[in-house]
Amino acid sequence: MSFSCEECGYENNEIQPGGAIAELGVRWKLRVEKQVDLNRQVVKSDNTSVKIPELDFEIPAQSQKGEVTTVEGIISRAIAGLTQDQEARREQHPEAAQQIDTFVSKLQVLRELERPWTLLLEDISGNCFIENSEAPRRDPRCDREDFRRTREQNHELGIFMHDEVQDEPITSPASLISPSLASDSLLTPADPSEGQLDMLNATEVMQFRTNCPDCNAPADTNMKITNIPHFKEVVIMATICEYCGHRTNEVKSGGGIEEKGVRFEVKVAEKADFSRDILKSETCTMLIPELDLEVGGRALGGRFTTAEGLLRATADQLAQAPGVVGDAPGVNPDGLKGFLERLDDVLECKRPITIVLDDPAGNSYVQSLADDPLTPDEGLKITRYDRTYEQNEELGLNDMKVEGYEES
Repeated sequence: MSFSCEECGYENNEIQPGGAIAELGVRWKLRVEKQVDLNRQVVKSDNTSVKIPELDFEIPAQSQKGEVTTVEGIISRAIAGLTQDQEARREQHPEAAQQIDTFVSKLQVLRELERPWTLLLEDISGNCFIENSEAPRRDPRCDREDFRRTREQNHELGIFMHDEVQDEPITSPASLISPSLASDSLLTPADPSEGQLDMLNATEVMQFRTNCPDCNAPADTNMKITNIPHFKEVVIMATICEYCGHRTNEVKSGGGIEEKGVRFEVKVAEKADFSRDILKSETCTMLIPELDLEVGGRALGGRFTTAEGLLRATADQLAQAPGVVGDAPGVNPDGLKGFLERLDDVLECKRPITIVLDDPAGNSYVQSLADDPLTPDEGLKITRYDRTYEQNEELGLNDMKVEGYEES
């Protein structure tokens, strides 16, 4: 929403989230070193907190309405808020006014970029964003980290577990059996030790109700287990919304994290290369050195597609991403347009490329086009490697106790 008053000059560019709360919270860390960093577009929600460690300055969540602004705009709004009624404060509380003036001068130093500084954003709803001024290349000065919310943070967002809102205690199935039926041996309580675990049929498609991530209307999600030859079982989930037409599909590995990470180098130069099947997990990053492109694992999510489908999904993601098109001085729409044109050349077989898929969890797969399974595919190079400490930390393996876990 945007509002501007011609009489008093009041302006408002407040935003309200129209989608669902993200599954994970998000933290952004931006190192402001260049003028283009001040012009980066920033999307803040009501749940976004802002910190500047160099000044020990914080804007708590829920203290400001969500807005679309820039890095410079965040500093300018803070200065405007601190200097409001400053003239009256100088007369009534001169010492406090002097302290505020000193702090405002420090904020002005940051706004003039007289020295580098750091901007930290944290949003437990996951609905905040900082523009990549280097798009479509990897941003060298901005880092994003997703995190799982705590129980208290879920409560702040109005999210509660089923057992937290249950008014009445759950009645066991055995207590629902009347004594007369039990005595006649018509119905007897089930003994879990005597039961058998029924495996999910590979041909069965399970369906459950969920909400559309776009319009929040009720939608059906289909789930099926599929066995990929020479790899493993995966779980494919697809959601179709009948109200807004939104479609999404997601692939998750049916097994655990592999002992080693895997790196695929796929050469794409001919039409046949585009039909190569690719299973990309959500922990797999994609690089295309010829286009100077790097896409994080969660950007495209888990997908079971082809090389062509992966490239087209990347193009669609870039064309629809927030912040890559705008009128701020730091935005370069011509650069993005040129990149999409080069990507179109790749899809038309005018430019050969190499797709590099790096999955530290080892849950990705690329089809070999060799007729003989024992013959190596010249267009595919597979490397298995030991994960680094940082990769294990990101996967949550460093804190996992696998031996003697029954001990206190």
